[in-house]
Amino acid sequence: MEFCPKCGSRLVPKKGKSSQKSSIMLVCPKCGYRKKTSEKDVKPKVAKIIQHKPQQLVAVIGKEEQKLRTLPTVRVECPRCGNNQAYVWQVQTRSADESSTQFLRCTKCGYTFREYS
Repeated sequence: MEFCPKCGSRLVPKKGKSSQKSSIMLVCPKCGYRKKTSEKDVKPKVAKIIQHKPQQLVAVIGKEEQKLRTLPTVRVECPRCGNNQAYVWQVQTRSADESSTQFLRCTKCGYTFREYS
């Protein structure tokens, strides 16, 4: 990245035409200053697009995983049956700068509910 020696703005690469071949010029959009440069000095903009499948974004705890009793437990009252113990896990359901959502599943009736932090 280079800056204009006259006004300090960022120089933008533009294709220029000379008598022999096309060349790259660095041009100031503010004052019009021009500087010749070679193509190897100017790196092209490279954008990489990553597309995720919906299956990659959704975390699902299925019936088989529910049978495994490896999740941590907390003491909280189930709104459905009144049991005082539930499995707990957290998922980032909103934007990254917000707190994660805490999911709870009753150890007795299997009812799943959540708490927003």
